[in-house]
Amino acid sequence: MKQASSDDYIKTLKERMRISKIYSAHQMIGLSIAELLEDGMHKALYMKLAKEYNNDWLMRLARDVASRANIQNKGAYFMKLLQNKRMNEKD
Repeated sequence: MKQASSDDYIKTLKERMRISKIYSAHQMIGLSIAELLEDGMHKALYMKLAKEYNNDWLMRLARDVASRANIQNKGAYFMKLLQNKRMNEKD
């Protein structure tokens, strides 16, 4: 048998890394939110939030933020609105 070279192996690993593996609903919601907000760097955070909060509400909030053209950092704005919701719930 011919053994694969280390370059081929590394190339295969890099290709696998690009393919998203979704195993549960909260992961799908989190990835959808990250795409809407153009914030792929924080997709794990959005997945965590999808476990804690109502998914329909999170998606509505993300769509609302994504539809606003004058926001430069949509992820930060989304988190600010979420923080305001938390503060209002404590009162």
